[in-house]
Amino acid sequence: MDRLEAAAIVVPGVEVRVVERCTSTNDLLSKENNPVLLAAEAQTAGRGRRGRRWHSKPGAGVTFSLGRRVRRPVRELAALSLVAGVAAARALRTLGLRQAALKWPNDLMVDGAKLGGILVENRDSNYAVIGIGINCRRTKGLDAGRGRKPAFLYEYVTVPRNRVIQEVGRALLEALDAFEAHGLDALRAEWQAMDAHAGQRLRVRLADGRVMSGVASGLADDGALQLMTRGGLRAVRSGRVVSARAA
Repeated sequence: MDRLEAAAIVVPGVEVRVVERCTSTNDLLSKENNPVLLAAEAQTAGRGRRGRRWHSKPGAGVTFSLGRRVRRPVRELAALSLVAGVAAARALRTLGLRQAALKWPNDLMVDGAKLGGILVENRDSNYAVIGIGINCRRTKGLDAGRGRKPAFLYEYVTVPRNRVIQEVGRALLEALDAFEAHGLDALRAEWQAMDAHAGQRLRVRLADGRVMSGVASGLADDGALQLMTRGGLRAVRSGRVVSARAA
């Protein structure tokens, strides 16, 4: 197993830390004020969106969080998971995973399976903690109870985990700089070009439990998922895609 080492992860302008084990890298950065990247070999209370558990076994993947101030209006910060997705997919493609794709609002995909996830938490008006988890090695029991097929980076390309974190971290800083300068407009077209469900017919479960169906039609200005429904173009701002098929 390749070991995570802070000295092997160079992200300009950011303090890099590595811990053997922690509850959640997002939680540990919740009281920071400066730019910090924290990676962990294992998390005991890692979580994804809506409180779902994120499995993190030693050496099986990369789990890290980047904390940094993001100077945009608070109303725009909901788009940070999309910004982080563009950065992560861009870095993975650079590392050789040309099929890296995105699922709205916060999943990394490859060949229709989930490779990783993103969890963004804002501590105050502009300090954001962006957590990223990527499956690297297939491990016993990882598929159990998930209800969806996971993907594993090392079944496509073999790259040291330190380098994966470094390249994703650097790409994340670049994407955040672009977002600060120009908002989501700077990255929306790139997100749409990597959309795993572009042009497909989706069923989306909304936050209130209702289900909406329609053809995926890119992102609205604020990052909402646009669906072309029988009643016209609709925007989904909170929900999850539960199924997808060719339109």
